[in-house]
Amino acid sequence: AVLPLEVEIPSLRISLQGILDKDAYREARLSQLESLDEARIDAEQRHRVYADRMCQQYNKKVYECDIYEGDLVLRLDSWIDKKTGEGRKFRPKWLGPYRVMKDYGNGAYLLRTLE
Repeated sequence: AVLPLEVEIPSLRISLQGILDKDAYREARLSQLESLDEARIDAEQRHRVYADRMCQQYNKKVYECDIYEGDLVLRLDSWIDKKTGEGRKFRPKWLGPYRVMKDYGNGAYLLRTLE
């Protein structure tokens, strides 16, 4: 199939069809597909390097904070109204303060309001 644009401005594929015989065209197409695989592998490697760098940059900013029983904490408000689709654009992002009553480990805590 030839795109209408290729009729006016021939692409490399259309240009080679007229010049090369079928075997030479097939070889040119196979080499083009092999170079495409190499380009994909190269792009995947570059993406992995980029992802590792982004992970390192993120980990530089994140720090571990110890929370003990009796500490006062704020809780992130994850409220979203499912019916209206309204988010928290004009709502406070944090709820609290809360007092930590028990540490369950793995970042889970039993919280109690101050009232």
